[in-house]
Amino acid sequence: MSRGGRIALATSLVFSAAVIYGVHYMQWKERQTMHYGVIKDDERMQRKRQNQAELEAQRQLQAELEKEQPVSRPAV
Repeated sequence: MSRGGRIALATSLVFSAAVIYGVHYMQWKERQTMHYGVIKDDERMQRKRQNQAELEAQRQLQAELEKEQPVSRPAV
């Protein structure tokens, strides 16, 4: 095998290895990003449930207070 052939072979091997590594890295990074999205969705849903519970508690409190002291005009 000639010297030029060896250089071409070595260059192609290094290039192929770099491409394979790059593809695997991009897949790993995308997987991490997707997982972070799932975590954010879970947090968002938890906050929404908390807000709904607080809203319901406020509505119940408002109803109880309106029974004790009637309001002349409706609350907005």
